Amino acid sequence: MSSGYSSGMPEPMQVDNGPDESESANSSRAVVVEISSLDLEAYAANYKGLARLYRLIHVADHCQSLRVEALRMALTYVMTTFNTNLYQQIHKKLQDAINTQTRLPDAVSGAVHSMPALDTQWIEITSKKMALRLEKLDTDLKNYKSNSIKESIRRGHDDLGDHYLECGDLSNALKCYSRARDYCTSSKHLVNMCLNVIKVSVYLQNWSHVISYVSKAESTPYLLEPAKDQNQQVITKLRVASGLADLACMRYKNAAKQFLSAHFDSVDFPELISANNIATYGSLCALATFDRQELQRLVISSSSFKLFLELEPQLRDIIHQFYASKYASCLKLLSDLKDGFLLDLYLAPHISSLYTQIRSRALCQYFGPYRSADLSKMAVAFNTTVLQLEDELMQLILDNKISARIDSHNKVLYAKDTDQRSSTFEKALEMAQERLKRTKSLILRAAIVRSHIQVQSPLRDGSQCSEMSLVPGNAASARN
Repeated sequence: MSSGYSSGMPEPMQVDNGPDESESANSSRAVVVEISSLDLEAYAANYKGLARLYRLIHVADHCQSLRVEALRMALTYVMTTFNTNLYQQIHKKLQDAINTQTRLPDAVSGAVHSMPALDTQWIEITSKKMALRLEKLDTDLKNYKSNSIKESIRRGHDDLGDHYLECGDLSNALKCYSRARDYCTSSKHLVNMCLNVIKVSVYLQNWSHVISYVSKAESTPYLLEPAKDQNQQVITKLRVASGLADLACMRYKNAAKQFLSAHFDSVDFPELISANNIATYGSLCALATFDRQELQRLVISSSSFKLFLELEPQLRDIIHQFYASKYASCLKLLSDLKDGFLLDLYLAPHISSLYTQIRSRALCQYFGPYRSADLSKMAVAFNTTVLQLEDELMQLILDNKISARIDSHNKVLYAKDTDQRSSTFEKALEMAQERLKRTKSLILRAAIVRSHIQVQSPLRDGSQCSEMSLVPGNAASARN
């Protein structure tokens, strides 16, 4: 059985990534956070299953100071599962990390840091248990199929999928969950099948699969029934999964809307995400893509998202400072939080892009009300130098995000003058031309009706008919 972290990671043909996304992902792998104040125990407690293991391994790969601690926690947790391959990989990573830190021989470094030995007995016992349980589940499924009871067959496929998932064999887990679709007897069962497939697809980072099954689940009658607490939980899970897919595909505005629509009391998805993640992802995506009106209406004034922001008070302060045009303190706080964001499994590949968009939007909003701005004062407001600010503004002008000109000699940014009188005349002429065109069309149609000119299409059965008949004269002569 091929399992483990390597088998759980996306294969080339399974991942729905574009070139831009892969480039950002590659750049994120090269980033290493030297010092982080992340509380690993509290962080890991928000997740369970492969979500906890993958996130701890991501922290270990990107933070030197937390590497050994994260791998120790992952090693302890993986021994509560059947994932023997991932246990061996984590143990190897932990051994390499300790050797790298101490630069001592393997035996000496292991003794100094109390390096746990590879538990071959646990591997052997767990492998036997795994094989016995797989055999039992497979036998049960065959018996269910021989009895032709759909409900039992569906449960059998789900149990087999759960087993493969616990073993880390994601491809077989996905197959088992997908096969349960043919034996769903109600829309509730169909939604449960979709959630299982979505969960495994997120682990595989197969985002097109996630979006497809989210839309299938949303179209079921079960979610169209009157609101129930259970329905709200399912809808929140679907919104969150869709938001992760949009985030991974760099559709940040759609991702923000999905995360903002999550219901705080219904967030119960530790296999993928926590309420803190929803607050972080939704806030950063909203800052990068929303205008001031949308930020006020959908984020600041949102009674439901305020509860998420209570979990991340620093992000709440950043949003309020951004809306109040206090860009210097806002960007400073964002910079302080950047290391923590880089340790997030799904957010790390997009931090550079999101931060760039947030800064660009801040520059645009800062200059929007003015006809000219002093670059020196503007540089102070954005904690940068005049030369760096000129480069940023030049790029925004080239991208048509700011309609302005830079006076490099006097260090002044001027808005492009638009002749309101000329633009008004141009709009008036365009409206007149459009009105003239519509009037001529109406006159032509009236003349055709008056002359009894008819255009007929061929009949559906393929019989021939005339395409046009011209009947001059009045209606009486036409009837004769």
